Amino acid sequence: MIRKLLVANRGEIARRVFATCRTLGIETVAVHSDADVDAPFVTEADQAVRLPGNTAAETYLRIDQILEAARRCGADAVHPGYGFLAENAEFATTVTDAGLTWVGPPAKAIAAMGDKLSAKALLAEAGVPMLPTWTDPAQVTSFPVLVKASAGGGGRGMRVVRETAGLAEAVAGARREAAAAFGDDTVFIERYVERGRHVEVQIFGDSFGTVAALGVRDCSIQRRHQKIVEEAPGVLPDEVRERLHEAAVAAGRAVEYVGAGTVEFLLAPDGEIHFLEMNTRLQVEHPVTELTTGLDLVRLQLLVAEGGSLPLAATPAATGHAIEVRLCAEEPAHGYRPATGTLHRIALPGVVAEFGPLAAPGLRLDSGVVDGSAVSIHYDSMLAKVIAWAPTRAEAARALAGALARAELHGVATNRDLLVRVLRSPQFAAVDIDTGFLDRQPEVFAALLPAEQRPLVALAAALASAAARRAAATVLAGLPSGWRNVPAFPQVARFAAADGDEIEIRYRLDRAGRLTEWTTSPAGSGSATWTAGGEPTVSLVEAYPERVVLDVDGVRRVYRVHRVGSEVFVDGPDGAADLTELPRFPLPTAELAAGSLLAPLPGAVARVHVEVGQRVAAGDLLLTLEAMKLEHPVLAPTDGLVTELPVPPGGQVDTDAVLAVVTPDEESPS
Repeated sequence: MIRKLLVANRGEIARRVFATCRTLGIETVAVHSDADVDAPFVTEADQAVRLPGNTAAETYLRIDQILEAARRCGADAVHPGYGFLAENAEFATTVTDAGLTWVGPPAKAIAAMGDKLSAKALLAEAGVPMLPTWTDPAQVTSFPVLVKASAGGGGRGMRVVRETAGLAEAVAGARREAAAAFGDDTVFIERYVERGRHVEVQIFGDSFGTVAALGVRDCSIQRRHQKIVEEAPGVLPDEVRERLHEAAVAAGRAVEYVGAGTVEFLLAPDGEIHFLEMNTRLQVEHPVTELTTGLDLVRLQLLVAEGGSLPLAATPAATGHAIEVRLCAEEPAHGYRPATGTLHRIALPGVVAEFGPLAAPGLRLDSGVVDGSAVSIHYDSMLAKVIAWAPTRAEAARALAGALARAELHGVATNRDLLVRVLRSPQFAAVDIDTGFLDRQPEVFAALLPAEQRPLVALAAALASAAARRAAATVLAGLPSGWRNVPAFPQVARFAAADGDEIEIRYRLDRAGRLTEWTTSPAGSGSATWTAGGEPTVSLVEAYPERVVLDVDGVRRVYRVHRVGSEVFVDGPDGAADLTELPRFPLPTAELAAGSLLAPLPGAVARVHVEVGQRVAAGDLLLTLEAMKLEHPVLAPTDGLVTELPVPPGGQVDTDAVLAVVTPDEESPS
C-alpha cells in the first residue's frame, strides 16, 4: 500500500490530491519552485522540497529533481496531477524504474495517446469514429479547418482557418506555440465542424482488464480553445450518450488503459461523434463527475495504482447536475489577457466543501490560492474552480451564478463577470451551446456593473475612505466625516477605474453627517449633480470604513468596501468595481515618446520580427511576448518607422516596459 505520496505538480491539483490523501492516512510531499514557496499547497503538505528556479522548465519539468525529492523524503509513490509531466511517458517509466508506485496509466498508453496523429490511426482501427485529417497543408482542399499541435493539450497551438490564404501562417504560428509549450512543433490539420459541441467521457481502467465509462461531460463553452464552463451529465439523447460510452471504452481497451483518463469527442449538429483526443490523466473538470456519481476519482486512482480492482460493475447513474467554472486571473478591460499581482481577498458565499463531496446541494471550491496569494507570470492563469451541484441543471446554474456575483475577488482582475453572464444567458439555459458560443454572444462580455451605477460605487468608495480617515484620526476625532467649517467647499475624491476612466466625486455633508449634495464627473461625459431633491434621490444611511449604505429613491443599497493602499474594492448589489484613489496633487511623470508600445504584462520577448529603421504598416507584427503559457503579439499601432527596439529576444520585461517605438509617418525623420 502507498505510504507517502509525492505530487509532482502545484496549485489546485496538488491541494486536491492532498485532500484525499488526508482522508486515507497517506503522508504527502510537495515540490515547489521559488515562486511557489509560500503557496497554499506547500504549507498543506506534510513535507516539501524546493526545486531551485521559477519557470516550469527549471522546476516542475525536471524529472531528475523530482525523483531526487522523492528519494530525500522517502516517498514511495508519485502522482503527476495534470499538466507539466502528467502525460510524459518518460516520466512514468523513470518513476517505475526507480521502484516507486506510479499513480497514472502505463507509460505505453501515455506514449500511444501522446502523439495525436498516432492515436488517431490506432483508435481508427478499433472502430472509434474520426474526422478527416491532413499533415501536409497542400493536401487541404476544403475549409474551414483546425490546426492542432500533435503533442500536449489545453488549446495550445490551435488555430481555426477558414480560407487557403491564412493556412500557412496558422501552421507556422501553431508550430511556434507547440514548440514553446510542449517541446514538439509537430502539427496536423483536421476538418473543423461548425456548431460542434465538445463532449468527453470519463473512463477508468484497472490492471484486470476492466474499462468503465463514468458518464459524459459537456465542455463546449470555450475561449481561445480553452474550457471555461463544464457540466455533467451532458444534456444529450440517450442514444448519443450510449455511443459515446461505447467509443470511449473501445479507446481505453485498445491501449489497455489503467487509471483515470478522458476521451474527448466533437459532437456534430447531426448527432455524429468524432474522436478528438485522449487525455491520459485526471482532467481539470473531474469534480463535476465526482459530484454526480458520488465517486472520489483520486481515491480510485490510488486504489488502482496499488493493484486493486475497480469497484464498478457498470456506468454509475448520475444524480443531479453539476456545473463547474474556471475562475481565472484575466483583465476584461484588456481583452482578457492574463493578469498578475496579489490576490488580497477571495471569498465566495455558499461554499460548503473544498476539494471534496457534497452531502446536499451546494457549492464546492477547488482553489490553488487563498487571501494574499501571489499570481505570477510563470504559470497559467487559473485561480480556482467553483462547482455547483443541485437536483436540476437550472438550479445549479442559478446557485453558481449567484455565488460568483456576490463573491469578493480583490487584487487581481478575473473573468468572474463573463462567467456569471454565461450562466444567466437564455442560450445557456436552453442548452443552445457549442464551441462557438462566445463568438455569437458578445453581450456576455459586458461587465455586470452597469455604467450608470458606477457613480454610486465611486461615491461609496469616497465615503468609506473618509470614514476610515476619521476612524484613524487623533485630532478632532468627534467631528462627522467630511464636515467642513466653510460649507462652500465640498469634499473631493478622484478614482481611476480598471478600464482607465477617471471619476471625480464632490460631495457635502451637513453637521449631522447627512449627505446634502454630490456631483460626479466621469471622464469624457461632463458632470451631473444629484441632490436630496433631485432624481434620483440619494441619501446616506451609514458610512463605515468597510460598509456604506445609501438610500437611492427609497431603496437601501449596501456596498462592501475593502481598501488596500490606494486600491479600493467595492462590492455592491449590481456588481463589483476595482478603483484606485488618485492623489489630489499628482507628481509629474516622465513623458513617453510618441508611438511607444508598452508591455501589457510581465513576460519575455520571444521573437522580434522587425529591425530599427524598418518601415511598417498599422497592424504589422513587431514582436511576440510570452507570458503565462500564452503568446501575445505586439502590433504596429500606425504606419511609421521603427525607431526603437530596446528589448532583445529572450529579454524579460515588467508591465508597462517599452517594447518598441513606432514613429508615425508624419513625425518620422526624413
